[in-house]
Amino acid sequence: MRKYSVFAIAREAMRGHKGWEQQWTSPEPRKDYEVLIIGAGGHGLATAYYLAKEHGITDIAVLEKGWLGGGNTGRNTTIIRSNYLYDESAGIYNHALNLWDGLSQDLNYNVMYSPRGVMMLAHNVHDVQVLKRHVHANRLNGVPNDWLTPEEAKEFCPPLNISKQARYPIVGAALQRKGGTARHDAVAWGYARAASARGVHIIQNCEVTAIRRSSNGHVIGVDTNRGPIGAKKIGVVAAGHTSVLMEMAGVRMPLESYPLQALVSEPVKPCFPCVVMSNTVHAYISQSDKGELVIGAGTDQYISYSQTGGLHIINHTLDAICEMFPMFARMKMLRSWGGIVDVTPDRSPILAKTPVPGLYVNCGWGTGGFKATPGSGNVFAHTIANDNPHPINAPFTLERFRTGRLIDEAAAAAVAH
Repeated sequence: MRKYSVFAIAREAMRGHKGWEQQWTSPEPRKDYEVLIIGAGGHGLATAYYLAKEHGITDIAVLEKGWLGGGNTGRNTTIIRSNYLYDESAGIYNHALNLWDGLSQDLNYNVMYSPRGVMMLAHNVHDVQVLKRHVHANRLNGVPNDWLTPEEAKEFCPPLNISKQARYPIVGAALQRKGGTARHDAVAWGYARAASARGVHIIQNCEVTAIRRSSNGHVIGVDTNRGPIGAKKIGVVAAGHTSVLMEMAGVRMPLESYPLQALVSEPVKPCFPCVVMSNTVHAYISQSDKGELVIGAGTDQYISYSQTGGLHIINHTLDAICEMFPMFARMKMLRSWGGIVDVTPDRSPILAKTPVPGLYVNCGWGTGGFKATPGSGNVFAHTIANDNPHPINAPFTLERFRTGRLIDEAAAAAVAH
């Protein structure tokens, strides 16, 4: 893999930029691999990269039914934070946040990580109690989080409306200063490039139609629209379609899939310095490097595999944005889109072995998947390589829904659920 640097850019500028190679190869699938990863989103590509980098397993194929990063990785609102309530959640999300810090250097690819701060608003007594509980729990887990008065919140984010006459007046806020955003496409491309350079095959337009098992129940490969592919181990990292794939192996998942919508405005000059989220009014907002306001909504109320969603959800979200930030009331919206999120009963993910030998699953992130990308891929790779979980993801088992040892993050998931 050719190293990107200012010197490489200068050298190519002298050559008319004709010497750049493909960022990753697109080989034909072989008949057999040691490991198959189903899903070429951020989590799947990160898993393949860390399997190769940290565990020396390079006989890997990442199968994607569409194009690389074309699912939720390319459809999310790029927010990164780790201010979750429980110890288990703090462990995995803070592990991810620490990896975000040096990810561009690790991948030799600018993922545009920007720790601009994530502020979560309180509108009533209940919100204050919940968010202060999170602040104290975060500090006990070494996750910096500060409580702000309305005036301090407005000082940090000047467009914020703190008028007491508002329908949902702002009475305080929790601020994780190290939270922020990254460029979602760059994350997928960076992991793909780095994994491909280590020998990983990334195979696009390759839909899995069946998961094959031997007479003793162990996985032996998959059937695809490009022919059968054998494997000793299979990791399913397919977000909203996880239930469909796992059913092919005879595993029933505690998941529901919902549409989740977002939209962006026309680009304007920099005017919004951070990320602001409100659970009560179901909206969050940041500004992209291109100047667009990136606005996210809560999940639709119905189960669906649609990537469109209901128009009333977006209308409700924009009403809330205009109330919290009146200066944006005349902004024009350019486009909206939807993704499919998989939600567990306790709103926490599953990263675990399954009852089927050789089959592993990474799912249930709801709307929180992007922020966990490097941490999720890192510990899932450990789980696949060692057939045992990393201590960080050990609590996130399938069995917890049978034993009752849940990790209920419904409140910390903010507008997601």
